[in-house]
Amino acid sequence: MQWRHKDLLDLDTLTAEEIRHIIKTAQPMKEILSRPMKKLPTLRGKNVVLLFYESSTRTRTSFETAAKILGADTTNFSVAVSSVNKGESLLDTAKTLQAMNVDLVIVRHSSSGAAEFLANVLEAGVINGGDGQHAHPTQALLDFYTLQEKLGGFEGKKIVIVGDILHSRVARSNVLGLKKLGADVTLVGPPTLLPDEMKYLGVKLSYDLDKELPGADAVMALRLQLERQQSGLFPSIREYSKLYGLSLERLKKTGKKTIVMHPGPMNRGVEIMSDLADSVQSVIEEQVTNGVAVRMALIYLLIGGGTGNVVD
Repeated sequence: MQWRHKDLLDLDTLTAEEIRHIIKTAQPMKEILSRPMKKLPTLRGKNVVLLFYESSTRTRTSFETAAKILGADTTNFSVAVSSVNKGESLLDTAKTLQAMNVDLVIVRHSSSGAAEFLANVLEAGVINGGDGQHAHPTQALLDFYTLQEKLGGFEGKKIVIVGDILHSRVARSNVLGLKKLGADVTLVGPPTLLPDEMKYLGVKLSYDLDKELPGADAVMALRLQLERQQSGLFPSIREYSKLYGLSLERLKKTGKKTIVMHPGPMNRGVEIMSDLADSVQSVIEEQVTNGVAVRMALIYLLIGGGTGNVVD
């Protein structure tokens, strides 16, 4: 199929067919990652800018690696030592990027809607690397790739997402895509971190993890943002872990060879126990590898034209 989007801001604008096309495009990209020589000339002469206003290790490094493997030049826009620190607005930063004739901007920002703002003012393509509590589409897409690999599909599969749903852009983007792909999604967390408004996404909400585990094909633990503890949203980390922490023993309740996922970074001993994180049921490291492949696919589709054979 011919790719028709200039930007990737969230999954609400993508069809199920387009999500599957991204997954299919990522498959040969993953094969490239296993080669001794991981360098292609596909995007030679293209310029990709990493514009990260929030700290990031996995997402930023994953995007940078993906772009470099495809042959693109990358520019890391370090906010800490840039004019942003002197009060430069996002609009003026966008104008600067526009004057540099960049081809693609990958942005992470603490404000929801920042990626869409950039997309509206830039001729270059924009990929949302996470904006506020709104969306993290590439994390969701790498999760889908991993689920496709491990489960063989989505139709009728039971996916349980547990943790801090309230503040999670990962959860929202995952739900949007998983529903389109035909999965059965349940969101689990304490009442203070699982707002009733999430029902608008068309998923089941539950406060009881043990009740929802039976029959689960995959369970995704979200990072508990420990800074939220200062807000008194749950009594204690110990109690949270007791009620919602994943362990090998707790996962036996699924009655299946359930896979366990986590977007990282993990708080071991809080949302996931080390025995489970390091077990054969965990696909957390594979998610990282798949993240590079999926981001290669997206960069290629947005600025490579989406035609021809990328692996040649």
